[in-house]
Amino acid sequence: MSLLHLAIISPFLFAIFVPFVFKYFRQLHTGWFVLILPVLLFIYFFSFISITSAEETVTKTISWIPSLGIDFTVKVDGLALLFALLITGIGSLVVLYSVYYLQKDKEQLNNFYVYLLLFMGAMLGVVLSDNLIVLYTFWEFTSFSSFLLIGYWYKREKSRYGAQKSMLITVFGGLSMLGGIILLYLMTGTFSMSEIIQQTNGIITHHLFIPAMLCILLGALTKSAQFPFHIWLPDAMEAPTPVSAYLHSATMVKAGIYLVARMSPVFAETALWVWLVAGFGIITLFWGSFSAVKQTDLKGILAFSTISQLGMIMTLLGIGGAALHFDSVKDSYYTVATVAAVFHLINHATFKGALFMVVGIVDHETGTRDIRKLGGLMPFMPITFTVAIIGTFSMAGLPPFNGFLSKEMFFTAMVRVLNMDILNMETIGILFPVIAWIASVFTFVYSMIIVFKTFTGKLQPEKLKKKPHEAPIGMLIPPIVLASLVLAIGFFPNVLANTIIAPAVAAIMPDFTVDVHISFWHGFTPELLMTFGVIAIGFLLYKTYPKWRAVYKIFPEKLSLNHLYDDALTNTERGSRRLTNSILTGSSRTYLLYLFVFFIIMLGSTLFIKDAFTFNTSNISSIHIAEVILAVGICIVAISILFVKSRLTSIILLGAVGYSVSLFFVIYRAPDLALTQLVIETISVALFLLCFYHLPKLKKREERISFKLTNALISVGVGAIVILIGLSAHSNKLFESISHYYIENTYKEAAGKNMVNVILVDFRGLDTMFEITVLAIAAIGIFGLIKLRQQGGKKTENK
Repeated sequence: MSLLHLAIISPFLFAIFVPFVFKYFRQLHTGWFVLILPVLLFIYFFSFISITSAEETVTKTISWIPSLGIDFTVKVDGLALLFALLITGIGSLVVLYSVYYLQKDKEQLNNFYVYLLLFMGAMLGVVLSDNLIVLYTFWEFTSFSSFLLIGYWYKREKSRYGAQKSMLITVFGGLSMLGGIILLYLMTGTFSMSEIIQQTNGIITHHLFIPAMLCILLGALTKSAQFPFHIWLPDAMEAPTPVSAYLHSATMVKAGIYLVARMSPVFAETALWVWLVAGFGIITLFWGSFSAVKQTDLKGILAFSTISQLGMIMTLLGIGGAALHFDSVKDSYYTVATVAAVFHLINHATFKGALFMVVGIVDHETGTRDIRKLGGLMPFMPITFTVAIIGTFSMAGLPPFNGFLSKEMFFTAMVRVLNMDILNMETIGILFPVIAWIASVFTFVYSMIIVFKTFTGKLQPEKLKKKPHEAPIGMLIPPIVLASLVLAIGFFPNVLANTIIAPAVAAIMPDFTVDVHISFWHGFTPELLMTFGVIAIGFLLYKTYPKWRAVYKIFPEKLSLNHLYDDALTNTERGSRRLTNSILTGSSRTYLLYLFVFFIIMLGSTLFIKDAFTFNTSNISSIHIAEVILAVGICIVAISILFVKSRLTSIILLGAVGYSVSLFFVIYRAPDLALTQLVIETISVALFLLCFYHLPKLKKREERISFKLTNALISVGVGAIVILIGLSAHSNKLFESISHYYIENTYKEAAGKNMVNVILVDFRGLDTMFEITVLAIAAIGIFGLIKLRQQGGKKTENK
């Protein structure tokens, strides 16, 4: 196993020891133990920068299921390394922050850090896996572990609701993505992304290409909370703030972004991919920023701002994909959108992570996140205020912060859309810069609301649960580090240009020449004028917000996506309950009726449709009079059971049928089977007698057997289908019987003379073991039910 594989697996291995550390080292906060791993992983992945900067990749493979083409292949290129550094770097700061945010004597820290490590390992698996099946495995594991993290405070109804919502939506998208992966395999014969990218030209005209693209894109849109699947992310804010800072700034929601970026070389040459990615992105950008303004909870504002920023990155990836249509021109002019997407992905992780931590500090030190109760905190929390200023101004796209640079590049990409003479961009493409500018105005507004509604104005101590004060230094260090990165990247952006950004862009657009150079001043360009307009109109809307906020009341709550989701979930549950109640009546006869009718219809129709019934008498041995007499006798005894009035007589007749069958084995010279049948029949009769002894006597009306046509038809139908299948199976010899193999190898391979026993114990040993296991589980279940009933009876007597 290589170090790369170990880096992915290490969080899972580390999680094993967390409960023991929590239990036996209670005086030590468990977070200090967990912090070691992400720091070491960040240092390890940082060492790959020199390799990816030279546009080289590192690939390591472990064979997993070679017969299906599934190998655990890990590939580190510029894009994978960028995400790995974000996962481990932001992860380290989040763990440090959580040490001071979560109190060791009041929280189940063992659960929290186990969930966090599982999620970290799953995210590393997603971004480093080259095999799509392995990637999907980790992808669904991120949904599972994020479900646990969001529902960490499981006693809160909103936490459970948010966890369920995120799970349902993202797993739905994940299953769709799995369908797309399978379709890609059918087209290419491989699950390797590297090999699929090399076959792009050969599959682009395949009839499964578009369905595969739609399925994979659906998985990405649900994961990255794109409209209309964005509704899960605001409810996920019920998680502890360290979780929100990690999942929703740098990791989980970026998984969909990663998938779109990684699959762009495969799908981006189709117009549908460009329009869908860019279209969903620009709608999400606007809707997220517009919705964020009306929120009153600080984490709610950040949730919708995250949705908006993700839409911005998705739009850039879509427009960047359009550049692949310029086959004759491969220069940096057409890569600006992709460069902006990668750059803003980094910037968003820094300023959004810092802002989530700021909100956590405000909540931790005041007891509320409601901006209607906050205000005037700047004198009490000057350091937190400073970090908030840096984070919000960067998010608003103001200089000299890193958000300004990537936002200017975003505007540049939107303006250049008008110069593209493909995909009708020169006409309908005008909507992109217009919507982008409007969304940026609302981004400016909610950014100002976050910082000024919280830290300026009048203090309202009577509305606060705690007396406000600055957070402990340990809780301040992580947001300060992120705020420092916001400033450092803003002043020295080209430090990342050829070390992080260019290799990532080269992985997304492998055929393009990537020359990344970022600077503040480009002269008086349309982008700069758009920024001036954003600041002017945004400031005006912020100051006049009370006068126009009634616009949000225009949209009725009943038409909201959340309301539609709740209604769909409620109706599904109600319909499922009704269907279940109508089927599960508690009657064994009803259940047998379902089974036998299904048996008759499915197998009977299969025989008819496939014309599978055949009757060949050439290989049937002769039938003697003794066999006929025995068969007739068995039928008479079996029918007689229906008309006897005594349970004891019924048991005796049923045993007679079983004993008579054993005579067939004697006639056909199978004494071992005859002995087995005799033993089983004896045990069955004894158990029946034991059970029926305790049953009450039959009532007069129960002694009368009434004829039921339904029962008769089903009985005859099942019998007829079994006979037809038996005759057809005997008449169709598609291959030579395997019995000769057992005859030749029973003694030679297994050293046994009883062929049946050898088959059960050796040749089919696993089947036998599982059958015994099932019986053991059933026995334990029955024993448990009996014990529960006995205990229930005792409690009733005591009462």
